[in-house]
Amino acid sequence: MFNYDWFHSGGLQRQIEEAKQRCAANKFPDRDKKAGNGTPDFHTYREALETRVILYLKDGLSYEMKEMADVGTNSALAFECTPVDENYQVGAYVIVVPFEDIARVEVFAVHPDEKPQENIRIPGFRAAAAEPQRD
Repeated sequence: MFNYDWFHSGGLQRQIEEAKQRCAANKFPDRDKKAGNGTPDFHTYREALETRVILYLKDGLSYEMKEMADVGTNSALAFECTPVDENYQVGAYVIVVPFEDIARVEVFAVHPDEKPQENIRIPGFRAAAAEPQRD
């Protein structure tokens, strides 16, 4: 389902916009949906929303995408990952993933004033995958 065109030609951006629209509509449920929730409060709130893009891979790993990277390939997705481990937050972590390995893409939209107190942990590594097997 996921391919170069989905990520680079609007699919991801449409999902981000949909998440923002739904988040704002949840905040202002009494507004006329046919009018597109056209109130200034609605639009101010919607424009302030932040999003997180989470990629889930078929092997069970998951990554938070900071931004897409251009490494000259269209057969895989290249992106900068938001590292969870504080030791890696001083640099840049660029990952290349074949499109066929992507199981799903989630977009979480939230207003900065309403963020959960604890960050949702998005692990980039499974503990079992990082630890060598011992007999």
